[in-house]
Amino acid sequence: MYSISPKRSRLASAILILGILFIAANLRGPITGIGPVLDQVISSFQLSASQAGMLTTLPLLAFAIASPVATTLAKKQGLEISLFIALILIGLGLSSRLIDSVVVLYIGTAVIGVGIAIGNVLLPSLIKRDFPHKVAVMTSAYVLAMGIFAGSYSALIIPLAAYQNIGWQIALACFGLVTLFSAIIWLPQLKLHTKPTKDLAQSLTPGKIWHHALAWQITLCLGLNSFFTYVLIAWLPNILMEGGHDAQQAGVLHGTYQLASAVPGIILIPLLSKLKDQRFLALSLAILGFICALGLLYLPDFAFIWSTTLGFCSGAIFILGLSYISLRTHHSGQAASLSGMAQCVGYLLAAIGPMFAGLLHSQFDSWAPVLWLCAIASLLCGVFGYLGGRNITLNEHL
Repeated sequence: MYSISPKRSRLASAILILGILFIAANLRGPITGIGPVLDQVISSFQLSASQAGMLTTLPLLAFAIASPVATTLAKKQGLEISLFIALILIGLGLSSRLIDSVVVLYIGTAVIGVGIAIGNVLLPSLIKRDFPHKVAVMTSAYVLAMGIFAGSYSALIIPLAAYQNIGWQIALACFGLVTLFSAIIWLPQLKLHTKPTKDLAQSLTPGKIWHHALAWQITLCLGLNSFFTYVLIAWLPNILMEGGHDAQQAGVLHGTYQLASAVPGIILIPLLSKLKDQRFLALSLAILGFICALGLLYLPDFAFIWSTTLGFCSGAIFILGLSYISLRTHHSGQAASLSGMAQCVGYLLAAIGPMFAGLLHSQFDSWAPVLWLCAIASLLCGVFGYLGGRNITLNEHL
């Protein structure tokens, strides 16, 4: 029924690597690309700010619901077919943006979220299985691919929407061309039908992990980072426009924010195993994030510096938080339980963020409270990152 991972020729390996990078290219841009044109979406459908925030919240809720389903799908269909299904779902969701209906926009966005959730869960398992000695390099490469495509898309979407007045709907649907190309590149892998790695295939049994202070410290570090990251992914262009930037500049800065968030993968992933503890690194990054969030509010002329540095800090803390899951646990079962706990709380906080930020803006008619909220979330993230960064581990019996 299943085949094990086969020995590949250099050409087959190159096609597989290209396929992985193009799947990664689809795992952020279809969600984050909506940020720069959110004002146009609000105007088209007469949405409130919190309703518009739902367009970022829906995929995150889909992540929470669909992530466990991804493992079941991989067990039944194999990794290769499951990843192809993920691309099909993302493509369908992007195509639905051509339909002039707010209900279809919401449904399509949720479908994109399900597709991305499957990709997010299964792609690391594929890398771990097929590139066991190059996990750090491949992970860095695919995180960078996510950042490059998402950042470039955000930077280009305003001029694309303005080109011959094609509008925001066609501009958003255009990412489907990347998805279509990715699916074509992935076709050679469909003849395989391989299982996910054992760490993914095992069922997550949290046990007593939810009662452990260190588990909560790691979970809240990741969760608060996700909270302010997704607030900025949803609303940064609008925040920048209130600070005096035009829509095109705001789109470019939104793109640099995302690109910068991918850069720490190149630097941090190879270095983390050499650090005895990560306390001061986590706290320093969080304090820098706090300063940059307030910099956007009080010194908006330097938005390029603040956006780029915020993106870098967000990406670096995310990688640190993920590294804690393996560094603070004794075995793969414990790591899987902690990962499940962190994902559950993290997705919940991330999903609340954009809607709550939209509500705050509606209440105060200003982005200042939202930027203060991001700054405080970054600072709290640093406190929990400092505690989680101590050179200790969970109890072995958990």
